[in-house]
Amino acid sequence: MPDSVPISGLVNEAHPELFDTRALLPQPASLKTGQLTKDKIRHFFEKGYLVVPDFFKKEELDVCRNDVETLVDDLAQMLYDGGKITSLYKEHGLFQRLTYIEEEFPGANIILHKQGKLTKGFQSLWSNERLLNVVEQLIGPEIMGHPVWNLRTKTPKNEATTVPWHQDSAYLDRDSYEVLQATAWIPFLDANKKNGCMEVISGGHLAGKVVRHTCCWGNTWYVMMDEKDAEEKLNVDMEKDKVLCEVPYGGMLLINNMIPHRSLNNVTSDIRWSIDLRWQNPEKSVGFYGLKDGVLMRSQKNPVKEIDWDTFNNVDRHREADRECKTAIEDEKFDTIIVGPWMQKWDMTNTNRHTEKLSSRIGTSWHKA
Repeated sequence: MPDSVPISGLVNEAHPELFDTRALLPQPASLKTGQLTKDKIRHFFEKGYLVVPDFFKKEELDVCRNDVETLVDDLAQMLYDGGKITSLYKEHGLFQRLTYIEEEFPGANIILHKQGKLTKGFQSLWSNERLLNVVEQLIGPEIMGHPVWNLRTKTPKNEATTVPWHQDSAYLDRDSYEVLQATAWIPFLDANKKNGCMEVISGGHLAGKVVRHTCCWGNTWYVMMDEKDAEEKLNVDMEKDKVLCEVPYGGMLLINNMIPHRSLNNVTSDIRWSIDLRWQNPEKSVGFYGLKDGVLMRSQKNPVKEIDWDTFNNVDRHREADRECKTAIEDEKFDTIIVGPWMQKWDMTNTNRHTEKLSSRIGTSWHKA
């Protein structure tokens, strides 16, 4: 990649009013099913995050667990049929099987991440009526699912699943700096410090701006926030304002796209499965470089009779990013390389097997990168 590519992630403008208590909507006098108290919603806007420890019914998440087991089973069969692994490892359960597969074929967890199969269970969770009622408290009655959602395959002691400090908008184009995007991070087991739960920088969203990030961390595709720049421009103390967000099974962590956060290393023997889902106002740009649109889930203006999952699922965001950004795809089915427009948005301070596949041709078609 040429050294002359400019850094395009930093802008002079800030929009704190979109993320602090000025964005707090009038709360209903009579709460809908699942909706949270005014104090909890205020906490989300004041601190930039909210842990909701007991929200989902066990059966709502158990369906997702079953879907994950099926996805891992399909992955194992594909790798076995392709001669990449010598065993299906069926004797191991949900929280160990992928680890054994990963040991024989490093990068198996990346393939599962890239496949991005939005199962029926995931769809139901994302559009859960009680959950959308909470999202409505945060962004209003016009609700669109964001094109970026992720099943997190956090196998133990794996660099590729340990995400460094960042702001979510650092991965998106600059349009995302001008819209509140609400995220629910939902673990499929009790998430704690040992198995790699999340940490946030409380109040780090209040400046309403994205600070300097660099690319790419270690041997991954992740960008990493400049902590010194964050302290200076976000008026935070990275140590004193750090909050450990342990979330039990059945709970969730709510954050926005401006708050600095990271996931810790998983030092247990179990896989920490989780999913992160996002929503925003459909009248605003999703800020995803024109690669994929969102999916309308709820609207007062244009009532949604049935969510159009088919159209949404017909566009594979990872495949689109590969076509736009990758030099070559040798064997797509078994490809463990991830590239994306965010890589060229920030200063390249470390190169690795992912950045080496980044095409020098990209950048001209991006929308406000």
